[in-house]
Amino acid sequence: MGTLLKNIRPWGGDTVDMLIRNGIIEATNPDKIDDSITIEDGGNAIAIPGLIDAHTHLDKTTWGLPWHENNRRAVLRDRIDFEREHRLDVGIDPHIQSMRHAIGLASNGATHIRSHVDIDTTHGLSIVEGVMQTREKLRDIIDIEIVAFPQSGLMVMPGTKELLDEALKLGCEVLGGIDPCGIDRDPKGQLDILFELAIKHQKPLDIHLHEAGELGAFTMELIFERIRTNGMKGQVAISHAFTLGSVDPARAAYLIEQLAELDVAILTTGAPSATVPAIMRLLDAGIRVGAGCDGIRDTWGPWGQPDMLDRARIIGMRNGLRSDHELEHLLRVVSQGGADVMQLANYGLEVGCKADLTLVSGETLAHAVVDVAPRPLVMKSGHITARNGQALIEMP
Repeated sequence: MGTLLKNIRPWGGDTVDMLIRNGIIEATNPDKIDDSITIEDGGNAIAIPGLIDAHTHLDKTTWGLPWHENNRRAVLRDRIDFEREHRLDVGIDPHIQSMRHAIGLASNGATHIRSHVDIDTTHGLSIVEGVMQTREKLRDIIDIEIVAFPQSGLMVMPGTKELLDEALKLGCEVLGGIDPCGIDRDPKGQLDILFELAIKHQKPLDIHLHEAGELGAFTMELIFERIRTNGMKGQVAISHAFTLGSVDPARAAYLIEQLAELDVAILTTGAPSATVPAIMRLLDAGIRVGAGCDGIRDTWGPWGQPDMLDRARIIGMRNGLRSDHELEHLLRVVSQGGADVMQLANYGLEVGCKADLTLVSGETLAHAVVDVAPRPLVMKSGHITARNGQALIEMP
């Protein structure tokens, strides 16, 4: 049993036929196939490895619920506190809502997700358990990597350290952190605990850093110190990293040099309201860069789609990208870039890689980024999971 995916253009190149068997890309342009092989015509579409949302929050969306009226101040602490105290009143069931979000991403061509999931002393591990239920239910549709995320703070919420410890024992693959200065007002305390737990459980770190300007640069340097001290080169990612877009160019150049030396990955969402890192500058420095949708239609705001090509367009516009070369790199950021950050094995379109792939419309890779069209076909482990923008699994 297997599938011959005919008439596709891997990465926009020449048209080939791709033989997929046992969830693996077995050959391109095979000489012959047996009668057990199903033939699927790709219609000369571009094939790319599955899109990757490497920074999102599956536990937060209000997608499918009644419209959430939001008249709160756009203040980070206020948004965090409201969500923690009112998510149940709003109707955010972590399993059902994470299913809706994840299926939406799969419909639009994603095959992998890294999701930060809230852990706090109000909800304990219940939110993580709900997303873990989703991960298991969708294991044949999309891979979900969970970040144990202390969004409400660590030092200001006694008991959170113990919950993070339990979450990592329970099966969270990554440990998260958030604004050691802005949220906890104790950068040494938060970072020391995060690195302690990461080393104890042998898990990588992914730290939200909204802190801009010199404050963010200061925090970044504290992270660098701990990477060196604890031998965690290549095991840390910084999400948002707004400081890289807000300090002066010389200061940013120094920080980027350190990121490259310590192999710290950067995850961007192209936030329109913030000073985002310049992805082409990071490319030139050899830094691993992935991207994500962040929160979509949640108590924080009404914007966003569960679609990594939609997010690519946002990132591209925010970065002022126009040339075909830049748009091609942008497409790689939302696919290969996420795989590099998550350190996924056997990801790609070469023979021997897992058959996690997406067909996209467009004459070229650059055209595929800007063309607003549903994905013709999505495959996960060699099985078709979506057609024409619709997942083949029912939305709850």
